[in-house]
Amino acid sequence: MTAILGLSFVGLMAIGLPIAFAMLIAGLVAVWLKPGMTSLVVVAQNLFSGLDSFPLLAIPFFILAAELMSGGALTDVLLQFAARLVGQRRGGLGHANILTLTFFSGISGSALADAAGPGSMLIKMMRKAGYSDAYAAALTASTAIVGPIIPPSIIMIVYALTDNSVTITGLFLAGVVPGVLIALSLALVNHWVSIKRNYRSAPELLDPSPMLRLFVKAIPALMLPVIILGGIHFGVFTPTEASAAAVLYALIVGRFVYGTLRLSMLPAILFRTALMTASILFIVATSAVFAWVLTVGQVPQAVASWIAGMQLTPVVLLLAINLLLLVVGIFIEPLPGVMIMVPILAPLADAAGLNPLHFAIVVIVNLTLGMITPPVGGLLFVTSIVSGVSMARMVREARPMLVALLVVLGLLTFIPALSTWLPGLLGYRN
Repeated sequence: MTAILGLSFVGLMAIGLPIAFAMLIAGLVAVWLKPGMTSLVVVAQNLFSGLDSFPLLAIPFFILAAELMSGGALTDVLLQFAARLVGQRRGGLGHANILTLTFFSGISGSALADAAGPGSMLIKMMRKAGYSDAYAAALTASTAIVGPIIPPSIIMIVYALTDNSVTITGLFLAGVVPGVLIALSLALVNHWVSIKRNYRSAPELLDPSPMLRLFVKAIPALMLPVIILGGIHFGVFTPTEASAAAVLYALIVGRFVYGTLRLSMLPAILFRTALMTASILFIVATSAVFAWVLTVGQVPQAVASWIAGMQLTPVVLLLAINLLLLVVGIFIEPLPGVMIMVPILAPLADAAGLNPLHFAIVVIVNLTLGMITPPVGGLLFVTSIVSGVSMARMVREARPMLVALLVVLGLLTFIPALSTWLPGLLGYRN
């Protein structure tokens, strides 16, 4: 059964079938050909059970909140604030790109949304200021991976549902420091490249308003992640309820504070939200089928026994898992990667005595890096489309950024406190 599942999945992926359909069809084939299995109803049952979870309601609400804030001029406000804050330094618009996407990641929770939304505007500004279009696109794609790391994060919600040893709140807090480290590492790369290529600031592209006025204008947008994390921490609402509160807040800010969110925009916003939600939840549902077949075939137990027999130290185990996930992330998007790999790897980490939050952040960062590595590289495809830059040129420009991100991954691997310090400080151990 397991062999059929694996061969079917690899074969379907090889012919270019989307991963959600590949997991579903491979699961159907494996169940159909399993001796003694007389009905395929079990596949439908697992499809529905994979979605029968209250915390999953947070996904459409966080997506809707991000869409409402974007419609409410959030992108323009954050961009001008970030540009005035760092835009007059060497390579200033590159730094503004990083800072804007880091701000926006605290609202969207999605790397693809960051790249397609504010990312496209940032690329145009950088190109106008004299930056190479390929470099601007590569920097945008690389920075967008902060989206799933800094809370709120859709991937973290799914991870917490896959591994009961961690909570959504604990993961949200654990992602703050790693997300900031990723942004800082890319800022260092941008500074080095800007000196090398003489990329300067472009003050003529910046809003001439005083800094204090721009900061005050940006406060309502910057407060959304604070409200989410603060409300959860102080027990005002659960993570799922926080997502609904975020929608209400985004609606009020966009409509009454910035005054740019018109009622006529709501149908298009709701349509985009529904489309993105359906895509994500379909992957979650089909991943549940795939994971069920793996469980029935006792694959997690077999892999755990095999690795346990090797008697690896925790450090060597983490290095081995890093290498495995870096390879897996090249071919599989982060969301299905979490659904497939976590049930197999989490028990190994637990048996080795690794902190669950530390291990979770290592897994999420690993799989997210795959979004900027070909041949799949979802962020590369999206950024290539919105920027008009070829994939090959982007990949060449992204090399130093990928090196910097791998250095951050190494730090996160060998220094658990980078992931566990903030949750521990606020009383969350998992």
